[in-house]
Amino acid sequence: MGLDYYNVLKVDKNATEDDLKKSYRKLAMKWHPDKNPNTKKEAEAKFKQISEAYEVLSDPQKRAVYDQYGEEGLSDMPPPGSTGNTGRAGGFNPRNAEDIFAEFFGSSPFGFGSAGGQGRSTRFQSDGGGMFGGFGGGNNNEILTIVVKPGWKKGTKIKFPDKGNEQVNQLPADLVFVIDEKPHDFFKRDGNDLITSRRVTLAEAIGGTTVSINTLDGRDLPVGVTDIVSPGFELVVPGEGMPIAKEPRNKGDLKIKFDVQFPTRLTMDQKSALKRVLVG
Repeated sequence: MGLDYYNVLKVDKNATEDDLKKSYRKLAMKWHPDKNPNTKKEAEAKFKQISEAYEVLSDPQKRAVYDQYGEEGLSDMPPPGSTGNTGRAGGFNPRNAEDIFAEFFGSSPFGFGSAGGQGRSTRFQSDGGGMFGGFGGGNNNEILTIVVKPGWKKGTKIKFPDKGNEQVNQLPADLVFVIDEKPHDFFKRDGNDLITSRRVTLAEAIGGTTVSINTLDGRDLPVGVTDIVSPGFELVVPGEGMPIAKEPRNKGDLKIKFDVQFPTRLTMDQKSALKRVLVG
């Protein structure tokens, strides 16, 4: 007579998926061989039984066969990878990194969060065995949702406990996503600050001008330039940078770097007039 998997996992026959998972984790931690060095052989045997029971009962199709025919019925099931496979999917459909680039600021090409400051949800499909992506074959498909908050930075990690790869005689690993950022055509991020550049003519650099900045949240921001602009001059606009993750109502600064476009040629009269003004 085969093992009573329900008894092995200390659950009844109406146990839900969560019941199975909680009991499995508790027993697996208790009987893990590394935690029982003095009774390692006994622990290994017990751990193997626990893993075997969980593998069967956590798979709806295997569980149905087991409930009707017992452990012997499982031996008649086709092996994983064959036609009629009832096991968990073993393939992996990788996601392009850009699929998880989040909007941290506003609904703009830069891709930095929602203008309302609520962040953006990105969804992934997991087959319950640590794999994710748009594919079939899993019996415990699950949607994982990442709510990206305004101001999150590259390298931010989001962890889903127990949603990673599962291996025999091991606890399920965690599934960890790492946030990346798309490069932008006009802005560069520096911590909580944004950096952009503008070119002005020599006349504008000396006499003043107004530059228009198309912000990440779609506003047309006019910025007056009253100081004389020399090559490399930087103008700081407070509060127009990235949202600060821990202080979502506050933002960093916008830094505008200027490049002066000098004229390629001047007439003699223009040179004389310009020299008189500058010298005078």
